[in-house]
Amino acid sequence: MPSSSVAETSAPSTAVASNRERWLVLGAAFFGWMFDGLEQAVFPLAGRPALQDLLHTTDDKIIGQYFGYITALFLIGAALGGFVFGWLGDRFGRVRIMTWSILTYSIFTGLCYFATGPIQLGALRFVSAIGMGGEWALGVALVMEFWPEKARPLLAGAIGSAANAGYALISVMGMFVKIQPNSWRWVMLAGAAPSLLSLFIVFFVPESRRWKAAVAKVETHPVREVFSRAMIGKTLLGIALAAVALMGTWGSVQWIPTWVNKMVGQQDPHAASTSLLLAAIGAMIGCFAGGLLARQFGRRWTYFALCLVSWIITTTLFRGFDHYSPLFTVMFGFVGLFTAAFYGWMPLYLPELFPTRMRATGQGVCYNFGRIFAAAGVLFQGKLVAAYDGSYARAGAMLVLVYFVGMVVIWFGPETKGKPLPD
Repeated sequence: MPSSSVAETSAPSTAVASNRERWLVLGAAFFGWMFDGLEQAVFPLAGRPALQDLLHTTDDKIIGQYFGYITALFLIGAALGGFVFGWLGDRFGRVRIMTWSILTYSIFTGLCYFATGPIQLGALRFVSAIGMGGEWALGVALVMEFWPEKARPLLAGAIGSAANAGYALISVMGMFVKIQPNSWRWVMLAGAAPSLLSLFIVFFVPESRRWKAAVAKVETHPVREVFSRAMIGKTLLGIALAAVALMGTWGSVQWIPTWVNKMVGQQDPHAASTSLLLAAIGAMIGCFAGGLLARQFGRRWTYFALCLVSWIITTTLFRGFDHYSPLFTVMFGFVGLFTAAFYGWMPLYLPELFPTRMRATGQGVCYNFGRIFAAAGVLFQGKLVAAYDGSYARAGAMLVLVYFVGMVVIWFGPETKGKPLPD
């Protein structure tokens, strides 16, 4: 379709939405992803005490391996959720399916309270991640289809920062609640809170008019189209770009609270929570920066720069510190800022790769199938921790080399700055 036609068709679809509807949609997506972030942060903060309790050991070689297995299961579940719920959202509507995704991750995170072994804990985390993976794809699609093009870079940052607001909330909880092998279960119950949000979505949030118009024109087969000859290049590109960012975060950064717990032992039970809070605050700033920088300098140059700076700052932390200190905490804040900026960039760029009729499926496949590679990175990180005699720092410094892959891959993607969403 010619670009002029796209512009003509995209304008009415956003103009018919009232300001009240736009803010309702943004609020639902923001809080949905915020509670996703809270649910993601539960395990990095409580995982080590939980595994000490369930495995009856304090050996970090063993704990590190199980931590890697459970985190990998979580990422694979998120990938499956992005695929399944994204496809359902393109077939049956964003709002209805987003409700089910939020209920899924809320209920099964709360059920982790009752886990009696690491296998049960991993299985429950897997199912909760299925819902979490679907919520991201549906929420991003809904927001981008309601708001005009000029607002999208700022909204991408808002959506990205929402998850880190969830990280901040769970970190504050960890500062006031001493998370130990005999108390970690109560943290899991906090993940059940988002179920209340699903009721808000059902009753107040409108369905995407752009999606309704798109599916009314032609019968949709989103999965088939995402992997069709015409779209496979963009799909594989999106998966690769998401995989680099996710591997950097989940393969190394997510392990830092566990590393902090090891460094301080029982001397400072709130050290991991304090570090995670500062990283979450940095990440919220970074997410806004990712979207706004992409608007100013273009999608490709911004991604390249984020990969370069993320590698520098994470390597400095892993190679330059061997004990916990105030300076370590500040550096972790900068790590959060730069590595999380990708999560303000991706909600802007990934929707620009796919037409409306397959947008939730396409971006869900890219973002969440990137998690499969991240899961492989997590398992590799667990092996590295064991190989380096329990050193989280040496293992992390190796895995962040993945950012060099991103510096190359981004130049194979289209530059979409200033272009409307494809219909």
